Amino acid sequence: MSALAKPAAAGPQTVLAARGLVKRYGKVVAIDNADFDLRAGEILAVIGDNGAGKSTMIKAVSGAVRPDAGEIRLDNQPIVFPNPQAARDAGIETVYQQLALSPALSIADNMFLGREIRRAGPAGQYLRMLDKPRMRKVAREKLNDLGLMTIQNIDQPVETLSGGQRQGVAVARAAAFGSKVLILDEPTAALGVKESRKVLDLILEVRSRGLPIVLISHNMPHVFEIADRIHIHRLGRRLCVIDPKSASMSDAVALMTGAKAPETSMLAA
Repeated sequence: MSALAKPAAAGPQTVLAARGLVKRYGKVVAIDNADFDLRAGEILAVIGDNGAGKSTMIKAVSGAVRPDAGEIRLDNQPIVFPNPQAARDAGIETVYQQLALSPALSIADNMFLGREIRRAGPAGQYLRMLDKPRMRKVAREKLNDLGLMTIQNIDQPVETLSGGQRQGVAVARAAAFGSKVLILDEPTAALGVKESRKVLDLILEVRSRGLPIVLISHNMPHVFEIADRIHIHRLGRRLCVIDPKSASMSDAVALMTGAKAPETSMLAA
């Protein structure tokens, strides 16, 4: 790896970091000594060609994949995620492209899926009865906080929502429970122009509240519009991190494909 591509050391403002991650599937090396840094309050876009290993790396830092080697640090403390639930418990929420919503359940039920609030007293402790009114109230508050005012009925099934609204519910759920990091995997991939715009505005709103975001996307205009820094992944490892104000979309594509080497002028500070 060239000197220009050498990652900077994790500083005090780094929220989530990884060093030397390795993941093999038989003879196939998915990630090869990969490094990663997410800073407080930023939107970090992660881009790379198909098969570059970016998805595997993100799965490693979100608990979905157990790396064979390397270290993950959260708030500068070493941490091991044996499963995605462990990462969620640590404050890392991930919204996958498939959304993981239950179409037949209501918006409120989806917001609290796996985190249901039980009633106080014996009804909740022994009969495991849910506190539906409180769940509806909190779900409505979380949607309103992020400006999702077009959703009027919190009890309507998710299957009745548009694609953009479903994405909004998934992001709102993750933002509501993600105390440290929010990871978004291709959040606008299946959306039209108007709904994509709403999701981008939602991402910016989440960032304005101080939650750092990892954005995995193939949509270069979206990446360059909202990202503070762009992590470029190539051949299983981080090639460089560029500043979208100093590099162009064509530069990013050239770096991803190996047509160009990173230049000092385009690297992020």
